[in-house]
Amino acid sequence: MKKTSLIALGTMCLLLFASCAAGPNPAQGTPDTDGDTAGFFMGLWHGIITPVTFIISLFTADVNVYDVHNNGGWYNFGFVVGLSIIFGGSSGGTCAAKRRRYSSRREE
Repeated sequence: MKKTSLIALGTMCLLLFASCAAGPNPAQGTPDTDGDTAGFFMGLWHGIITPVTFIISLFTADVNVYDVHNNGGWYNFGFVVGLSIIFGGSSGGTCAAKRRRYSSRREE
């Protein structure tokens, strides 16, 4: 590829990634209609039920994947831990790689 094509491709990728960056959450730290803010354990629960919630949210306007009325970092941490519990975390990928290496050695 020409140098100008690589520069153009890099610029487009940079703009694409910059447009996907998260913005500030104005509802963070403010209570919802019940007077509650979601913390670590609600974030953990929401992370665990994300696959089901996502499917429901495609067909229902009242269901969201992420609670915007949260306390910030602890909710986010719980959400990520819940996602890693449900989707296997880093250990699932490591185990799969080991299985592939072991099975390729056996076939040789």
